[in-house]
Amino acid sequence: MGESVKERVIAILAEQAVMDTADIRMEDSLEDLGLDSLGLVESIFAIEEAFDISVPFNANEPGKSQFDISSVAAVIAAVEGLVARKAA
Repeated sequence: MGESVKERVIAILAEQAVMDTADIRMEDSLEDLGLDSLGLVESIFAIEEAFDISVPFNANEPGKSQFDISSVAAVIAAVEGLVARKAA
């Protein structure tokens, strides 16, 4: 299949944050990456497109979302879960 979910999510976040993928750590928050609310929404759209999934995310109330954006690792885990559910 090529890239793993982890690699693709990191590549998307790196592109949105204008960073090198090597500079992104699993424990980084999206805020650590310099992603503001617009960057977050653009990242979500890019993730949805890349994986052909629908992310349950409320941009107006990210704290109440079912999609955990607390860290890079949490985003990857959430995407992996959505991809697995789609495949099932």
